Amino acid sequence: MITVVGVPIDCVGVPEAGDPPFGTELSPGALRAAGMVAAIGGRDGGDLPVRLVGRDRDARTGVLAWPSVQTMTDVVRRHVRQLITAGHRPLVLGGCCTLLPAVLAGARDAVGGTGLAYLDGHLDLYDGRTSPTGEPADMPISVVTGHGPVDWVDLVGGPLVNPDRLRLLGPRDRAEAIEYGSVLPEQLGYLPELTPGDLREQGMAGAGAAARDALAEDGSYWVHLDVDVLDQQAFPATDYLMPGGLGLPELHELMRPLTGSDALAGVSVGCYNPDKDPDGACATALVDLFADVLRA
Repeated sequence: MITVVGVPIDCVGVPEAGDPPFGTELSPGALRAAGMVAAIGGRDGGDLPVRLVGRDRDARTGVLAWPSVQTMTDVVRRHVRQLITAGHRPLVLGGCCTLLPAVLAGARDAVGGTGLAYLDGHLDLYDGRTSPTGEPADMPISVVTGHGPVDWVDLVGGPLVNPDRLRLLGPRDRAEAIEYGSVLPEQLGYLPELTPGDLREQGMAGAGAAARDALAEDGSYWVHLDVDVLDQQAFPATDYLMPGGLGLPELHELMRPLTGSDALAGVSVGCYNPDKDPDGACATALVDLFADVLRA
């Protein structure tokens, strides 16, 4: 049984406590309203009581809104562990990608070491020093590989992903990452990313199947989708618009094999901003995507 759970968080222009919901905080509700739960034949587990608040960058970790990141991480980790232990497969609706270390830690707590297929337009290997903004959504891959802010890595019991169990699919920001001083995956002993061009060269379905087979070989794995893996023309409802990404049909082809394995522990999606989707077309596109790749 797939259980849909919302993590309504946004770290772009983090609000203060009491501010109205905005941006990616609205994503779980918008996707439910667009019919996500029924489309995948799932169960609605509601939203978790979490929010990122505060505009201060923590002096020790370099992370924006760090106290609420800690709280969110604990709540989401515990809930994901409980769902998987009870036999559910979570579909976690973010929110921003700050949720990734929490969901991966919850999966690890439930089933042991997990792999990760990370579909994102960014490498997300910044840390508290190299991130230009301190936004925690700059850092999820650095945290799960054990390179990120020490307090965050320790909080989730990291590193969470062994070098042979991570696949970075679709990033196209290597030049920018180098400019800001980000570590690169191969410098940490991980495989380099597969850019959209690399994926097209392999064929989307073939690339997805190869990642699935590698990740499933040694146990369970998680799939995370940041919608900015899509080209800005294909999916404009996100905060970091980038050209050169995947088209929606390509994303369907890539994800079908990734989500078609019994080794799949769960799926999460982040960075859809309903404020930038006035006609709901992008919400409908995401519902159609998950109906295609998750519905039994």
